[in-house]
Amino acid sequence: MKIVRYQDTATSTPSYGIVEGETVYAGEGDLYGGLTRGAEVGRLADLQLLAPIEPGKVLAIGMNYLKHVKELDPNREVPTSPELFMKPQSAIVGPGAPVELAYPENDTHYEAELVVVIGKEAYRVSQADALDYVLGYTCGNDVSDRVHQMEGLQWIRGKGYNTYLPLGPAIETELDPGNVTVQSRLNGEVRQDDNTNGLIFNVPYLIEFLSDIMTLDPGDIIMTGTPHGVGGMKAGDTIEIEVGGVGVLSNPVTNRA
Repeated sequence: MKIVRYQDTATSTPSYGIVEGETVYAGEGDLYGGLTRGAEVGRLADLQLLAPIEPGKVLAIGMNYLKHVKELDPNREVPTSPELFMKPQSAIVGPGAPVELAYPENDTHYEAELVVVIGKEAYRVSQADALDYVLGYTCGNDVSDRVHQMEGLQWIRGKGYNTYLPLGPAIETELDPGNVTVQSRLNGEVRQDDNTNGLIFNVPYLIEFLSDIMTLDPGDIIMTGTPHGVGGMKAGDTIEIEVGGVGVLSNPVTNRA
């Protein structure tokens, strides 16, 4: 099932929909307890899509593809456990919303990622059972100001500006997270192109690892890391993130007012 969140023009409130082909149907029931198809809403292309989830926690993993570990620092050691950081909910924007560069003079990078959406409460779950706690998967862009990211011990400043976390366009509930393509395109040119079979720490491992630290609640998301090929963006660019089976997340780039 492919689930979107859209702005309902009739009620002026966000609503969930189920996508079948190019048509969106109203999602009825509980997102986490069995969403069912309702009445036809309209064509997917005609709807204002929002970020598909409003997470309670945004958990992110750095340096989770071998080639990416080395591309920013050839001397960096390969992690022996997941490199965990968090991003604020205020960084989230949806499809089509601009990424507003807070400091255009800094080197600010796109980072294409497979994003895991947790579907039910998970605490100290095993790898064997981990995927039973997943609602689905979406695309994410972990926008990163490299200057501010590297200034301190924590990465929150460089990765936490408003609009620095585009998510979307949909949540796909039927996906094998161990074998999907992850790609970024800047102005139509492919910049990142890899497969999640290259993750150092795969999705079941990450869920086991994170749920040993904290309870994962429905709607929490896990950003699984970005492949090699990251690079800078500037105002006027368009950055697209595509995860196989999910869709394309496209955002224009502007400078912050």
